[in-house]
Amino acid sequence: METGFGGFYDGIAHLLITPTDLLLVVGLSILAGQQGPAGGRTLLLVLPLAWLIGGRLGQPVGPVAVIDLISVIWLTAIGVLVALQTRLNKLSLVVLACISGLLFGFGNGSTMGLTGLLPQDLFGVIGAVSVIAVLVTAQVVASHRQWICIVFRGAGSWIAAAGLLALGLQFKG
Repeated sequence: METGFGGFYDGIAHLLITPTDLLLVVGLSILAGQQGPAGGRTLLLVLPLAWLIGGRLGQPVGPVAVIDLISVIWLTAIGVLVALQTRLNKLSLVVLACISGLLFGFGNGSTMGLTGLLPQDLFGVIGAVSVIAVLVTAQVVASHRQWICIVFRGAGSWIAAAGLLALGLQFKG
């Protein structure tokens, strides 16, 4: 994605127009928010850092076809966890955020054509991931009414459904 504004903004645009990446960040943010304020802080610390490491690891490798399939399955699983409003301990949330960041960061690093030691595109993606994670997690934590919690669980089911649709499209070719 080239916006004409430079690498940083290209990275932001990449996250916003890549449905699986965006839905993963939203799903993880809702899941972290369902765990309370500590979950949100954990996600904000772990996810961007793991995404950066994954992006740097994927940068010299190039596109790997199986990463797309694993990413879609992972997205579906995150959506299911949100829909079930699964209670996680801190270690489980850290592991989920770490694997998510490494997996999706690797996919970004391998397909974005990143160059240099500190690619601006990757920092744009990480900046957008951080902002979305903060905004969504804070909203989930601040929502105490039962019907709003049901809305977030419904969003999780839609994320899982989108993952299943993307999985079907993967197999269709």
